[in-house]
Amino acid sequence: MKTGSTSYMSTPHRRGALLVAAALALPLLASAAALAQSRAPAASSRVTAPKVELPADITGSDPAAAAAQKAAGAAIPSAIGQAGPTPQMAEGVAAVVNDDIISTYDLRQRMRLVVMTSGIQVSQENLPELQQEALRSLIDERLEAQEIQRVSKKQKTRDFIADDKEIDDELSDMAKRNNLSYAQLKQSFVTSDVDIGTLRDQIRTSITWQRLVGGLYGRDIRVGDDQINHFMQRLSAQANQTQYLLGEIFIDANRAGGMEEAMKGATQLVAQMQQGAPFSNVARQFSSAPTAANGGDTGMITASQVPPEVAKALEQLRPGQLSQPIPVSDGVYIVYLRDKQAASSQTMVALKQAAVRLEKDASQAQITAAETELKALKPQIKGCGNLEQAVAKTPGVVPADLGEADINELSPDFRAAAEKLQPGQVSDPIRTPVGLHLVAVCSKHAGGATMPTREQIQSRLQSEQLSVMSRRYLRDLRNSATIEAR
Repeated sequence: MKTGSTSYMSTPHRRGALLVAAALALPLLASAAALAQSRAPAASSRVTAPKVELPADITGSDPAAAAAQKAAGAAIPSAIGQAGPTPQMAEGVAAVVNDDIISTYDLRQRMRLVVMTSGIQVSQENLPELQQEALRSLIDERLEAQEIQRVSKKQKTRDFIADDKEIDDELSDMAKRNNLSYAQLKQSFVTSDVDIGTLRDQIRTSITWQRLVGGLYGRDIRVGDDQINHFMQRLSAQANQTQYLLGEIFIDANRAGGMEEAMKGATQLVAQMQQGAPFSNVARQFSSAPTAANGGDTGMITASQVPPEVAKALEQLRPGQLSQPIPVSDGVYIVYLRDKQAASSQTMVALKQAAVRLEKDASQAQITAAETELKALKPQIKGCGNLEQAVAKTPGVVPADLGEADINELSPDFRAAAEKLQPGQVSDPIRTPVGLHLVAVCSKHAGGATMPTREQIQSRLQSEQLSVMSRRYLRDLRNSATIEAR
């Protein structure tokens, strides 16, 4: 560890625990160019909180949800053997970290914050995992805070420690981005029975820890032209591969207490997300992947950039689908396929259809009648925009949105129509074994994503290296610490 004059700057950091980002979310970038660049911000002198995504009950727009959420929070104390939260009460000890006590009150507050910000519904089944994750995050933060104090004393400076104004600024920004006043934001914590000081402590520790890691290791990171060139060459080679925009959650088996516990936890998280818990919120709170701070957003990647087990699962997913738990050598993945882009040499086409159902052995008279009906309907369809409305006037004709696909993956008859038609045009009736179809082309474009700039690549590589150093730093602190969980 370096001593003397140290430049403390912020650097992206995420461990597999609840950070300040637990209540925050990054918006999904829309352009292909933005998707191709790194999700990690460049180093700066101040950590800015991303956009907040608060559940409906936080903003007060859903009173029923708020009541249910508060009831769920009320169930937490009994499950960990304590009465309702009152700071003045005598509290038990949840853990001891190098003689530093984490109280049961601290643990209850962290658990309530997880529930408040994630959308997870508390049950007897998932409560133990929720408690363990909350305790792990508290232990990690306590280790960070202890190291911050040690370095501050050794360097004889507290200049890099986040002050109250910075915390107030983050909370004010959080409120504004959710169309709330600061007073309304604080009231949302009161409604959920969460001490806002819990979040303030998280923000202070997170900002300061990032500065500490950047100050100690930032100068050692060198990203050369050869590294940038190699990265660009790899991206160019991947341009001819299908690209995926993923959300990922990684449950570290070592941190969870073994593969069996990791699978159990992942299964519970999948069930919660299937019931409506937002993927990005769950990722920020439970994932051990570096992308957790961004809500699990990986950016555009190819199958070669993920473990083989995950790549195999991606083949079975369509955009908008969530995977089941995927075991790998050191843990368990859950992936959410946000979008899929074909390689640049491919053509993507979006289609809608109007169809009349016909059996494979339908008579010629039935086929002729259906053709007459669809030919009369075709002039009324002005592209995809009014297809459903036009079809609604014709009994027996069913509309359907076929979505977007690689043109080469279409059936021969549909592919032939899609190749010659332009967006907004409609085919003549097409016979298939299941019926007769009019196909409308909604859009047609080349696949692939825009190459990031050299500056974006350099920032991404620097951020990745700092993230690795941050995790190793915390791992070493954990391994050398005396930790007793009660």
